[in-house]
Amino acid sequence: MMNKGHTVNTEGIIAQIARIRESANALIEAELRERAILGIVPAHGPVFAFLFQQKEPVPIKAVVENVRRVKSTVTVMINTLERHGYLRRLACDTDNRITLIELTPDGQKLRTDFEEISCRLSERVYKGVKKKDRQYLVEWLGVIEANLNR
Repeated sequence: MMNKGHTVNTEGIIAQIARIRESANALIEAELRERAILGIVPAHGPVFAFLFQQKEPVPIKAVVENVRRVKSTVTVMINTLERHGYLRRLACDTDNRITLIELTPDGQKLRTDFEEISCRLSERVYKGVKKKDRQYLVEWLGVIEANLNR
C-alpha cells in the first residue's frame, strides 16, 4: 500500500491503466520476438489461455464468452491464429450452425512459452507488492471494471 502523505492523482487512472497495458504488451512482444514466435500479439493471450484448458474442441461462442470481447474481435483473432497454423476450425457433428475450434499441434507447442511469458509478466507486475495488496488491487480493478460496464 502507499504511504500516508502521498497524493494520488485519481483523475488519471484510465491513462495510468493504459500505460500499464502498453508496458505489459511491450514485455510480451519482446518475449515473443526473443522466442521467434510469429503471428501472435498480446491480445491473443486470453484465447490461448482458454484453449489450453480445453480437452476437446469448443464452440467459438465459448471463446467469446470466456475472453469477454465482442464476437467480431474474437473472430479476427481466430482467423489470424488459424492462418498462422495455431488453431483449426471444425464442423459440429450435431449442429451445422456451430463452428468449433481447437489448437493444432503447433498451437499446443506454445503452452510452455505461454506459461513462461505469463510467469515473467506476473513477476514483473507484482514485484515488491505484498500478496494481500495484490488481492486488494485485483478487487478494486474489478470494481472499476464493473462500474464502467454498467
